[in-house]
Amino acid sequence: MSNSEDPFQPSSLTLSLFQLGLSSFNLISCFPHTYNIMFPLSSRYHGMISREEADQLLSQAEGSYLIRESQRQPGTYTLALRFGNQTRNFRLYHDGKHFVGEKRFESIHDLVTDGLITLYIETKAAEYIAKMTINPIYEHVGYTTLNQEPTLKKLLTHTEKETGQKGSLITLTSLVRRATLRESDLAPKYEKVHNFKVHTFRGPHWCEYCANFMWGLIAQGVKCADCGLNVHKQCSKVVPNDCQPDLRHVKKVYSCDLTTLVKAHNTKRPMVVDMCIQEIEARGLQSEGLYRISGFSELIEDVKLAFDRDGEKADISSNAYEDINIITGALKLYFRELPIPLITYDAYPRFIETGKITDPEKRLESLHEALKLLPPAHCETLRYLMAHLKRVTQYEKENLMSSENLGIVFGPTLMRAPELDAMTALNDIRYQRLVVETLITNEDVLF
Repeated sequence: MSNSEDPFQPSSLTLSLFQLGLSSFNLISCFPHTYNIMFPLSSRYHGMISREEADQLLSQAEGSYLIRESQRQPGTYTLALRFGNQTRNFRLYHDGKHFVGEKRFESIHDLVTDGLITLYIETKAAEYIAKMTINPIYEHVGYTTLNQEPTLKKLLTHTEKETGQKGSLITLTSLVRRATLRESDLAPKYEKVHNFKVHTFRGPHWCEYCANFMWGLIAQGVKCADCGLNVHKQCSKVVPNDCQPDLRHVKKVYSCDLTTLVKAHNTKRPMVVDMCIQEIEARGLQSEGLYRISGFSELIEDVKLAFDRDGEKADISSNAYEDINIITGALKLYFRELPIPLITYDAYPRFIETGKITDPEKRLESLHEALKLLPPAHCETLRYLMAHLKRVTQYEKENLMSSENLGIVFGPTLMRAPELDAMTALNDIRYQRLVVETLITNEDVLF
């Protein structure tokens, strides 16, 4: 790329790659064939023939292909594909869709088309691909696939006039949105990894990390399920852990990753935790059996649905739910349904080892170190919860809930064993109780 070119414009190479993707169907030649029950009529199945016979048949045209049954391993199939003046052989699999690697295709024709595009790029542009991540555009505020920075400013101004809201541009790409939110004082300073999933893009797409074309017929790259960032699979390995979840992608409160939820809502802690604790402390601290007595499960489910539907506007007041045990049940349910527990799977072994320490001083020291293993959003939520539970114990004469009793209730709720056998998990229960009990009792020292 010359210095005179706009660094944010896709190069001629990336444009030609897109054109290749559209024209690759013309590269495939057809051969007379018989049919096998595994392959639809669009396949080029030639039965049990040797590699040499396949090579002779395919030598007629670049981009031609056929399917043959292996002579060495009957019942297995090989895709023979002509590329670069040589025949390449790939073990072919079928589980309802056809595949030779990670990508699965409805037809052999689509698999070959995608394969030709990939082979062409990896052969002709290997050096270029290797350098794609060296000078990323990811840190440039204002870059988007469709909107250059001057255009963005123009659109923002136009939107402000129409809505009266500064910067309320709905069509911002995830990259621009990330760069904009990065400077916000409201956004929690929590680090979050991107939640990348393999994605099939319709129409031309460019990587929002390196600005290069995303090639292929399907599964051209990955998309963050939380913020919508679109990147090459290889670029996803070097993207910084600065995901800024978008509420358009984060559609529920319960069963949502804790850090994802607080970043999406720009809060220090999940709103369900704050709201439930505030409601409990306003009218339930003296309630006998607080957190031990369960509320009606159907009403607890109603609270869950209210948070998922209305977020911070959910009504959990006494007018809606008179029984405080419904609110305590909803809070416990939130922690139980976290995909990653409040005390994370990674930190779990360290916390359990802490619970096994008999010396109180050494246990505190170990627990203080274990807390450093938690993600910031988890640690802040745990701190807030423990301070609340300590206030609950101050009303022990009325509610009959000591730190030991609360440890029994919250141990398995906040800590879940990562794939341990049933007997080990059962033995861990008492250590879970001791950990939570110690956290409550020493909340002011540990946090």
